[in-house]
Amino acid sequence: MKKPRWVIDKEQSKRAAAAETVWLFGLHAVRDALENPAREKLQLIVTRNAADKLAQAIAASGVEPEIVDPRKFTAPLDPQSVHQGAALEVKPLAWGSLQEVCLGDGLSAPRVVLLDRVTDPHNVGAILRSAEVFGARAVIAPRHHAAPETGALAKTASGALERQPYLRVRNLADAITELQGMGYIVLGLAGEAETTIEAAVEGRRDRPVALVLGAEGPGLRQKTRESVDALVRIDFASDFGSLNVSNAAAVALYATRP
Repeated sequence: MKKPRWVIDKEQSKRAAAAETVWLFGLHAVRDALENPAREKLQLIVTRNAADKLAQAIAASGVEPEIVDPRKFTAPLDPQSVHQGAALEVKPLAWGSLQEVCLGDGLSAPRVVLLDRVTDPHNVGAILRSAEVFGARAVIAPRHHAAPETGALAKTASGALERQPYLRVRNLADAITELQGMGYIVLGLAGEAETTIEAAVEGRRDRPVALVLGAEGPGLRQKTRESVDALVRIDFASDFGSLNVSNAAAVALYATRP
């Protein structure tokens, strides 16, 4: 009996995910990955100078480095990458399901960030860094039309990628519905919203809160707007300008802290 197309697609997707690897680069990103026991490490390429700087992390990881001439750095990186003489091939981190990561423990009011088609790895890396600083439970993005786990993202995240869950979900609207089922108040950030973010959480800071941010320019998609509990805005001092999406995420996390 011939397999249905959807079964074939699912099997191919699983095989592709199993084969996927990421090249991390830069001393900070490589050191944090080497020191992360949950990270599956495949290949380490370093210059002698970088190997000396990473000696402790390399020894702890048990990975045998390939020492290369800095003029012939063999890692398959973009020529513009500032690798600082260190590159590490790894498997993407497996954080578990949305429920496993985001379900509250009843003792704290978790915060999560959802990204609606934010594709710039530098923005996502900065958001992961802010999420870690402000204690967010996770950053959530769709599998498609979102920044994947890359070396550029890891470098911008400055180590946060190793510690801050970055969940990729099939459908953002379904993820919002699932979070609502866990008791989350889901707030979508939109510049034209009438309610400020502080007003939306007034008297409800003990509740789990999910913040949804869209890409710069397009903002939130219509389906996302229809899925959230409320649209909110960051209150500006004037009508001039707007915040970069990563800055908006940091401000929103601070404004909604428990």
